[in-house]
Amino acid sequence: MTPTGKSPREILHAVFGHADFRGPQEQIITDVIAGRDCLAIMPTGAGKSLCYQVPALVRPGTALVISPLIALMEDQVQALRAQGVRAGTLNSQSADGSVWRDFVDGQLDLLYVSPERALSDGFGQLVQRTEIALIAIDEAHCVSQWGHDFRPEYRQLKPFCDSLAGVPRIALTATADRDTRIDIARQLGIGDDRITLSGFDRPNIRYAVSGKDNLRRQLLAFLEGQAGRAGIIYAPTRNATETICQWLVDAGHRARPYHAGLEPGTRSRHQADFVKSEDMVMVATIAFGMGINKPDVRFVAHAGLPKSIEAYYQETGRAGRDGDPAVAQLFWGGEDVARLRGFIAGGDGNDAHKANEARRMNALIAFLETAGCRRQELLRYFGEAAPANCGNCDNCLDPPTLLDATEAARKLL
Repeated sequence: MTPTGKSPREILHAVFGHADFRGPQEQIITDVIAGRDCLAIMPTGAGKSLCYQVPALVRPGTALVISPLIALMEDQVQALRAQGVRAGTLNSQSADGSVWRDFVDGQLDLLYVSPERALSDGFGQLVQRTEIALIAIDEAHCVSQWGHDFRPEYRQLKPFCDSLAGVPRIALTATADRDTRIDIARQLGIGDDRITLSGFDRPNIRYAVSGKDNLRRQLLAFLEGQAGRAGIIYAPTRNATETICQWLVDAGHRARPYHAGLEPGTRSRHQADFVKSEDMVMVATIAFGMGINKPDVRFVAHAGLPKSIEAYYQETGRAGRDGDPAVAQLFWGGEDVARLRGFIAGGDGNDAHKANEARRMNALIAFLETAGCRRQELLRYFGEAAPANCGNCDNCLDPPTLLDATEAARKLL
């Protein structure tokens, strides 16, 4: 029971409006409340946030939530406050005064902080004098050098967690293959037996892949089948984002651009417009989407290749979080593969890191080029079994015609 006399299930209903837990949520919540560490691998839309938000309202003290994106933190804090939860955020753009005071006075249930702020000397000294309920590390794939969005400062979180003896730590991510899961647990000091894997399948998403022919024509044709629905189109560059958005506006679609080159106020306004809209298209770089609380995104389209199969899984996972049917459409061409190869060859990192990035790229290409079930290819990468035919991808719904070109290849050679 909580200090206020409510059980986790009562909190789930009274505060968050859910009738029951889903999947492994209840077991994870029980473990964290009991003070046990946990690494939770759960797909987008599976309710990862509740796995630390409910314990935060059960255990005494303030829960620290370490998160990599300002937009993600502010969105979650706003939602929690609307539900009557005492939440605040400390980041490079927040007004810190009142949040600091509330934290010191024990008036916060959850405090969202960036990893840089959490690792600062002043914050480290302060938490030693404050009652901490738990430490939640969101987007935990950032911890691992094998993860698709590695951030070096995340490597320093284990000493920070270790300095708070007896405080449970819970790490959460939607995307991590076997090697990445093991590395996350090791880097954060979480035992291998404390990993919870809930599955990667999103059966409500229909996966489809098309070669680029005339991208403008292809995108507009795709949107004809999505009329009146909200969705995201991911573009590989800022210029492509602006260009594609203009294509859509000229064709009569409600569309907004989103990329790091826009003023922060403009980005926030476009994001707010999208969250409230039922039919807007957000054309964005990968800077957009993580943690956005919009369950009714009906499609995610890629106007170029994502940087890895993990990134693709995470980005497409922003569609259909409400469980209703959604579409993930990807357009690609040879120039996209060449761009990825160039990034890997010219990027930072040692040979082992580059070899791992090349492995990821090859897995993505295998997904693109398969003549079989795309869902099976995707789930196989994450080590999960899948039926030979999912019935909800382009290859299963309209199987491609296969041709044995052995003899023709011999003649060509």
